[in-house]
Amino acid sequence: MSAAAGGCLAGGPLAELLQLLELEPLEVNLFRGASRDIGSPQVFGGQVLGQALSAAYTTVEGRDVHSLHAYFLRRGDFNAPIVYQVDRSRDGGSFSSRRVVAIQHGEQIFHMAASFQVPEEGLTHQIPMPEVPPPEALPDLRELIEADGPLPPAVERFAGRNSPFEFRAVQPVDYLRPDPAPPRFDVWFRTAGRLDGDARQHRCLLAYVSDYHLMGTAMRPYGLTMASPGVVVASIDHAMWFHRALRVDDWLLYSIESPVAAGARGFARASIFQRDGLLVASTAQEGLMRVTRHAR
Repeated sequence: MSAAAGGCLAGGPLAELLQLLELEPLEVNLFRGASRDIGSPQVFGGQVLGQALSAAYTTVEGRDVHSLHAYFLRRGDFNAPIVYQVDRSRDGGSFSSRRVVAIQHGEQIFHMAASFQVPEEGLTHQIPMPEVPPPEALPDLRELIEADGPLPPAVERFAGRNSPFEFRAVQPVDYLRPDPAPPRFDVWFRTAGRLDGDARQHRCLLAYVSDYHLMGTAMRPYGLTMASPGVVVASIDHAMWFHRALRVDDWLLYSIESPVAAGARGFARASIFQRDGLLVASTAQEGLMRVTRHAR
């Protein structure tokens, strides 16, 4: 059973996601994961991130991931399983390095480098958390989306009630009729149920959900979303840094900004805070953003 294995105190989509992050061992350093259609035209990037991190964790003992850097090389097919090959690059006194390659239909579709560290105390500082309303004062993003009327099946699978996460957006977005807005997005999130797994489970789940909303933030100035006709969006690369222990079944604030879009690519970076203000993780992503004349 993979490192992401663990239970939850609720069933439904969250239990299905936890099962998705459990990988089948095939050989030493070789694992196989199932795929799932969540409404995106290819395998959701967060799924590959979470599964690759789960595979890497399986080869590490007594250390937690503190950073990962990944590239999406080809579109993944959600009708076929994905094989993950782990290279145990180095095990030092404090750090371990792993390289993970994801293979589908005989071709590499993704690769990731991840670094793990023995827990250690040291100097600390951080930026302050933005001043935003608490999640209890904000509507559930799933309810706002569904209030607009019947959703296209792809949007329903991606952001409707079948999502394993709850989202409470500070700046709500209309997925079907968006207006141009500044390239910033603050959204509270947590799993749709309590978890009883360890730190590995929580970090694999955070890797999964970290692929939400980044490219969406880069499209806000143009009044476009992932559901807009004529828009082609795909993750190119993804980086994460895990600063402190965290729980994804407690509310976390995803504070995202997109400082630039150019060359048919959008760039977004984000900080993830606990509700007490502690900065627990950071992310950055560049993605393809192609827009046809029809979409404009």
